Amino acid sequence: MGYQTIIYEKLGNVAVIRFNRPKALNAINPQVLEEMSDALDKIQSDGSVKVLILTGEGEKAFIAGADISHMVNLSPLEAREFSVKGHDLGVRLENLPIPVIACVNGFALGGGTEMALACDFIYASENARFGQPEINLGIIPGFGGTQRLSRLVGKAMAKELCLTGVMISAREAKEIGLVNKVFAPDKLWEETLKAADLIASKGRVSVRAVKQCIDRGFDTDLRRGCQMEADAFGLCMASPDGKEGMSAFLEKRKPDFKGELI
Repeated sequence: MGYQTIIYEKLGNVAVIRFNRPKALNAINPQVLEEMSDALDKIQSDGSVKVLILTGEGEKAFIAGADISHMVNLSPLEAREFSVKGHDLGVRLENLPIPVIACVNGFALGGGTEMALACDFIYASENARFGQPEINLGIIPGFGGTQRLSRLVGKAMAKELCLTGVMISAREAKEIGLVNKVFAPDKLWEETLKAADLIASKGRVSVRAVKQCIDRGFDTDLRRGCQMEADAFGLCMASPDGKEGMSAFLEKRKPDFKGELI
């Protein structure tokens, strides 16, 4: 499938998807969702990919939101279908067995904030701006904003952002726990790729286990979450990477992780 709204590339064991509608500030339309889904199919079938980075082409925007020119004439049923497709994509990002890092390099508004929220964590440029401005249009977030945002920053802060529609800076986003780290614009990509390469150097089974235990444990009680962790701990111990990692430690050498997920 040839892509017109995204750019897909691989940098070693790191896959990169760049939203590529710079004239529209990378706004999301159905084609973006379709092409993203196809790219995720490629990533899931490529055993060499260990980390995925999402970012925006150009310096102005990660994703400035959903494409209003597309949404304005949607019927209620069409609007619901558009929302469902956005939700499905978010779930796919969360369910990938590899970590997904959002590299936010400008506006991340509405669907842009929601796309970043579906990633495992967010690195942002100092010039990044976040917000859920849908209330200003007489609508509400449609790609998970009312749900993932509250789980990450708390109910009260999520309500404030969704009810006022205000934009916040990258620094403010970091203060409330939305963003992990903030970098100068010329350092953002370098630092994001550095983190991705570091994670890609770890064992695949243990990386997947960390992601799954945190995500699945978050939605259950502590006792069940700890049981999940114990089960995953045992599986990691039985994996080739687990044996390699501990042997390398005892032999005082760098581990050479080659284990597969299946």
